[in-house]
Amino acid sequence: MNLQDWTGRTETVDDIATATPYAALSATLDWPAASGPQRPATGTPLPYLWHWLYFLPMAPQSEIGADGHPKRGGFLPPVPLPRRMWAGSDFEFHAPLLVGDVLSRTSTIVEVKEKSGRTGSLIFVRVRHEIRRNGAQGVALTEHHNIVYRAAPLPDDVAPPPQPAPAQWAWERRIVPDDVLLFRYSALTFNGHRIHYDRKYVTEVEGYPGLVVHGPLIATLLIDLLRRQQPGAQVIRFEFKALRPTFDINPFSVHGQPSADGKTVHLWGRDHEGWLTMDATATLA
Repeated sequence: MNLQDWTGRTETVDDIATATPYAALSATLDWPAASGPQRPATGTPLPYLWHWLYFLPMAPQSEIGADGHPKRGGFLPPVPLPRRMWAGSDFEFHAPLLVGDVLSRTSTIVEVKEKSGRTGSLIFVRVRHEIRRNGAQGVALTEHHNIVYRAAPLPDDVAPPPQPAPAQWAWERRIVPDDVLLFRYSALTFNGHRIHYDRKYVTEVEGYPGLVVHGPLIATLLIDLLRRQQPGAQVIRFEFKALRPTFDINPFSVHGQPSADGKTVHLWGRDHEGWLTMDATATLA
């Protein structure tokens, strides 16, 4: 089996940007508007990264693997390493997505790369997603999604040295990642990965100290912090890299620091010990 054979594969998925997931994520992130009875009106712009509420994976229950993900070998290559993590993404926002839009997402595997790390073999898969709305030819959103597969943990594994988070910031929000928050986000994104809700599995099989906070949830919280601090800011590009897992056993925080010229905002996640967990940059129009 040659994993490189998956390079260039494509698939197209259609969906409708309905109002209920929007309202549900608003409630999950504690937006005050979510307390009202109304759903967002048709034509309401989706906040940045909320397109992850749509195009959800719909694998039959019989095709789910031991880790809660769909079994490998469909669109994504059948990588033989057991641990799968979202390493990071970058986005270009060309036009807003609106509640009520008929959406189409074309995904292409652009690269499959194998490397050797401190803990053994690593395989990186890079996927490009292009989202169009209402049958338009032009792309409204381009996303590159980077996935990393790792070997199972060994007793003598040495963790990479952590990186201190910046010591100064303009904005801060403290997050308590309890089981309910992680469950609600898993449910909203139809994410069956057991590391986010099955404590016995994540500690005994994958060797983590607690439930893993979703990388996309932290990225959403980062750009959500920008939305709260600069309402109406137009983001044209956003990129993030996951550097260190965040677990539900301690609170964590998200931070932001606008650049002096106001063109970019540095955003990052920080764990309870002060280590950098996720690093991101938003570029403003």
